[in-house]
Amino acid sequence: MTVSGTPKAMEEAKIELQQTDYPPVWKGEVNGVNAGQTHRGLTSRHIQFLALGGCIGTGLFVGSGATLSTVGPAPLFMGYLAMSTVVWAIMNVLGEMSTYMPVKGVSVPYLVNRFTEPSLGFADTIIGRRKYLASIGVIQLIGVRYSFSMLIASEVTAASLVIEYWTTEVPVAVWITIILAVILILNIIAVSFFGEAEFWFASIKIITIIGLIILGIVLFFGGGPNHDRLGFRYWNNPGAFKPYLVDGDTGRFLAFWTAFIKSGFAFIFSPELITTAAGEAASPRRNIPKATRRFIYRLMAFYILGTLVIGVTVAYNDPNLLSGVQNSSSNAGASPFVIGIQNAGIKGLNHVINAAILTSAWSSGNSWLFAGSRTLYSLACAGQAPKIFAVCNRKGIPYVAVLCTFAIGCLSYLNVSSSGANVFYWFTNITTVGGFISWIVLLIAYLRFRGAMQFNGMLGRLPFKTPLQPYTTYYALLIVSLLALTNGYAVFFPGNFTASGFLVSYIVFAIFLALYLGHKLWFRTPWLMKVSEIDVVSGVDEIDRMTEEDQERVPRNWLERFWFWLA
Repeated sequence: MTVSGTPKAMEEAKIELQQTDYPPVWKGEVNGVNAGQTHRGLTSRHIQFLALGGCIGTGLFVGSGATLSTVGPAPLFMGYLAMSTVVWAIMNVLGEMSTYMPVKGVSVPYLVNRFTEPSLGFADTIIGRRKYLASIGVIQLIGVRYSFSMLIASEVTAASLVIEYWTTEVPVAVWITIILAVILILNIIAVSFFGEAEFWFASIKIITIIGLIILGIVLFFGGGPNHDRLGFRYWNNPGAFKPYLVDGDTGRFLAFWTAFIKSGFAFIFSPELITTAAGEAASPRRNIPKATRRFIYRLMAFYILGTLVIGVTVAYNDPNLLSGVQNSSSNAGASPFVIGIQNAGIKGLNHVINAAILTSAWSSGNSWLFAGSRTLYSLACAGQAPKIFAVCNRKGIPYVAVLCTFAIGCLSYLNVSSSGANVFYWFTNITTVGGFISWIVLLIAYLRFRGAMQFNGMLGRLPFKTPLQPYTTYYALLIVSLLALTNGYAVFFPGNFTASGFLVSYIVFAIFLALYLGHKLWFRTPWLMKVSEIDVVSGVDEIDRMTEEDQERVPRNWLERFWFWLA
């Protein structure tokens, strides 16, 4: 990639950058911090299943039951369908930027910093050598890393409680310790080993989802042990909609909007996993687009068909569903899939599904530790976090970043006590709202990136283009903004207001503004760069050369063609 067509200021900045006496930036890493290198040990199938494995967790297997009992089957189905369109747009945004610039240490905060606030390579020369952190970068450091760590704790807690479906004789702290230890081992050995373990973890989940969808079809037509043909019985009685907060059409709309908001919880931070893995992906210019295209279609199929099966097999007023939701939001007894199997009179299958839910939670926690540690590594490489977090061992693992993220994930021990569980409820809900805000910032970064590419006449050079851009980005930006602003709308209805409910829903906005404006005032950082100043060139040369040298082997027979398609 040449720099022809770029602004003169960028040309001069790059010349001055090359004359500096410290390590140059954009040379295949996020910047010139002297640290170990991660290894490109993740194949296409690793990346695809890593993203799917992180996304298909207890949100679908368990959390959907709480949504069903609150709003009914139609809003549940519609909410996940609508959210899938938003995630599709976000996935495309990340796919385009990650494919164009899959440098080692790439992450969402890196992309945000480079295309919104002064990018570190450009800022080192124009503004001063690492004089300050980009404001949005600070928010990403605190928010995204915190969120990933909280998600680890959430999934580990869910996994430990799922085990209690079989026995309560062993203290829950023991199960938490075992689960955390396995997750740490998988993330500290080697990235290829992690990728392989996550591939098989996710495979179990995918097989389980496919099996449950097939089972739902069988029960729909009366193929269960009791030969009771369900059809859309529960959509007629007790009904497809359970009006929420008020009666009539308004109540039915609020039911849909509530399901829309809650469905976002299952998807938060899942698309980012592909970007996080881009810096350690083999043949990234080939594998990232492949993973991006396949991820959303598979995800939509699993979630949309999965929620449809739930609405067909379980009534929203089923006493077992209501009892499970009230007693625990994280055990297999509250899973609508397990309840549907029990209602159908199928013996023993509930234990199989319970084991799959355990694997699901375990796999998701594994993915979030990977994502959180690589985000911290990326920030350290960019000079936005202590350099020690950029240190890698001989296997290419940023082990200090892994251990730090893992340590925060140990907050799962809070759930050993009931009071700790209440505190943890706050953490996870605040984190989810923070995920919506993170998506908003990401979408803004993409619009800046696209604008800079267009300004420099380089839009045609994008190695991966997604359809209907930038209109799908504007759509996602509008919808996610509305979801973030209205996520706690229920507290404003008469008789529903509580101080804790309001804070859980909206305190993240205050934290975001305080961090952003406070950092702006303290460090006197500039606002968004002009499109003409955004560097879309540095660091891409090495990726272009690597792509030219990369030759995909031609499959020799139908078996290899099938494997290449799968991978």
